[in-house]
Amino acid sequence: MKGTENIFQQESTILVTCPKRIGKYLAEEIIAAGYPIESEMQTGISTRGTLIDCIRLNLVLRTAHKVLFHLKTFRCTHPDQLYSSTKDFAWEKYFSTESYFTIVANVENETITDSRFGSYKVKDAIADRFTSLFKKRPDSGPEKNKIVIYLHWKNDEASLYIDTSGETIAKHGYRKKPFKAPVQESLASALIYASRWDRKSTFINPMCGSGTLAIQACLTALNRYPGLFRSNYCFMHLNAFEMSYYDKAKEEIKSAVLRKMPARVIATDLDPLAIEAAQNNAATAGVDHLIEFRVCDFRETEVPEDAGVIMINPEYGERLGVDKDLEEIYTAIGDFFKKKCTGYLGYVFTGNLELAKRIGLKTKRRIEFYNGTIDARLLEYELYSGSKKINPQQSDAPTS
Repeated sequence: MKGTENIFQQESTILVTCPKRIGKYLAEEIIAAGYPIESEMQTGISTRGTLIDCIRLNLVLRTAHKVLFHLKTFRCTHPDQLYSSTKDFAWEKYFSTESYFTIVANVENETITDSRFGSYKVKDAIADRFTSLFKKRPDSGPEKNKIVIYLHWKNDEASLYIDTSGETIAKHGYRKKPFKAPVQESLASALIYASRWDRKSTFINPMCGSGTLAIQACLTALNRYPGLFRSNYCFMHLNAFEMSYYDKAKEEIKSAVLRKMPARVIATDLDPLAIEAAQNNAATAGVDHLIEFRVCDFRETEVPEDAGVIMINPEYGERLGVDKDLEEIYTAIGDFFKKKCTGYLGYVFTGNLELAKRIGLKTKRRIEFYNGTIDARLLEYELYSGSKKINPQQSDAPTS
């Protein structure tokens, strides 16, 4: 059987996916990792490299969801064309009859009403090619922990990719105990990138919940990358993969980790169960000894005299609009910022802009994000001495 050709040395387009409104921060990460930006889309960044580069990108990117290695793009107006063009591709170079594969499809074509049909056509084409060549085919199914093929078919153009990540890399592997709808790790990273935290000054996270923001702050300050918490990727199951590729990439990123934490990180929550979950997650990430945890009301959170960043992700309420209990919380956040946080940059991440008005302070920036499907904002406040509360009905802030 073919498969000895070193596919890891071949260069192609690499598409790195992300949620809407995070592309800016992902592009900055890719550039910082030493890769060019070929194009930017709402939900992804295109760069160029080899499968060896895909290994490194999977390990170092904090805001990405998937790292896709481009195989083939072709004109496609009908499922029969999808089948024939897929079958013509030399899949045996990438995996064998002993492999296991699955198909993930994103289809926008008038001949297809269900993306699963596109998946079935690709699966059948791959299976039939192996059967015609070797009288045997690899197993297939829904699991994403081995070989994952990604189909993108829009209008009359289809593209096939190897999903080198497999399971999403948006989850960084340390959060074993979530608590009350936590912010996903990749989004938490983007929020920290969007802030003006210098990674040296104090980072304070009241209402910390399961601790994602505080943990991400620690990992970012230490240059400790998320790939260190995971041991299985799709690229490991491809033909010609050598563990030395992976080990070399891991050693490279380990060498960049700082030996000493350059900043104080403080995390508080009124719920003891939240702090317990946060401490457990921080222990899994190896930073529990670097975060100062405390059970207390957010208003009692220690705010050291030296300047820094304070970031809060309060509850949004079950519906858009006004919730009386949460109104008081948001008003209290504004008072807390004004009275205790002078000299700091304050940030509130919320999906309820009506409640955000209750903070009553003038925003410096309103940075757009999505939290899942919720239209959200990261609100930035410059908390200087003499900051004045404003009427909650005013909306004087810029949009970005």
